Amino acid sequence: MKTYRMPDKTLYPFVARKQSIEGHNLSFLDQGQGKVIVMLHGNPTWSFYFRNLVNLLQNNYRVIVPDHMGCGFSDKPQDYPYTLKTHIDNLENLLAGLGIEKFSLVLHDWGGAIGMGLAVRYPERVESIVVLNTAAFRSRRIPLRISICRIPLLGDLIVRGLNGFARGALSMAVTNKMPPAVASGYLEPYDSWAHRIALLRFVQDIPMKPGHPSWQSLMEIEEGLTLFQNTPMLILWGGRDFCFNRHFYEEWLQRFSGAESHFFPDAGHYVLEDAFDLLAPLTVNFFNRTGNEL
Repeated sequence: MKTYRMPDKTLYPFVARKQSIEGHNLSFLDQGQGKVIVMLHGNPTWSFYFRNLVNLLQNNYRVIVPDHMGCGFSDKPQDYPYTLKTHIDNLENLLAGLGIEKFSLVLHDWGGAIGMGLAVRYPERVESIVVLNTAAFRSRRIPLRISICRIPLLGDLIVRGLNGFARGALSMAVTNKMPPAVASGYLEPYDSWAHRIALLRFVQDIPMKPGHPSWQSLMEIEEGLTLFQNTPMLILWGGRDFCFNRHFYEEWLQRFSGAESHFFPDAGHYVLEDAFDLLAPLTVNFFNRTGNEL
C-alpha cells in the first residue's frame, strides 16, 4: 500500500478516515460535531484545498471532506469508471455509511456537479449551499489549455507524464504566489503516472456535447437546480478564473436571484487561497445565520 508523505502538519493537521466503497478505500476528513457540512473539491485538488475552512468551522460543526476516488489519499484504481455518476454514487455511499441525513454543501470546481448531483437525488436533505467557482449545468465553454489536455496521448503526456495539470494550477489558479509548503501539499498525492489517473479522467469526463457519457447526468442535475430556489445559498467567486469565468458566476446569479453573493475581482480559481481572509467571516456568518433558521 502506498505511503504518502503528508503535508506540513501546521497546514493540514488532520487524520483522514477511510471507508471501503465497492472494494476501494475512499479517504475523508471527519472533524468536529454538530450540524453537518460536506465540502467537495474539484480537479486537480483534494481535501487539502479546504484545510483553512475546516479549521475555521470544526469547532461548531461536523465537517466531512472526502477525497474523490483517485484523488488525495483515496485509492487510485487504474481500471475504474471515473465518471460524474460514479463520484455522486460514492458520495451517497459515504454519507450513508456515516449515517448522515441532513447536510449543507460547500462546492468547488467539479464538486459543484458532484454535490448538486447528490442534492437533486435528495433535495429534502440539503440545508444550505455555498458555491465557490464551480458549475452544475452544461456549458460549451472550455479553455484551450484544458481542451488540449483532452487530446488522446497528448493529454496523457501532459496530465499524467509531466503532471502539467496539477503543477500548472499552482500558478494558473491563483493570483498570489503560493508558499512552497502549500504548493507541495497540493502535489503530494499526485506523485506518479499511476497516481494521476483521476486528474486525466476528470478532464476527459467534461461533457461538451450530447452522447458524452456524462452529458445526461449533468443535464439531469441542471434540470433539478430549480428544486433549490428556497434553499439558503452563498456564492463566493474569484473574478480572475480562466476556467469558471464571470459567465458561470452570472449563470448562478440568474438561476438563484435570491442568493447572497460576493465577487472578488482579484482572486483566482482557487479562491480560498487568494481571498480566504475575506471569505472566512462571510462563510461563518452564513452558516450561523442559516443554521439558526433551520
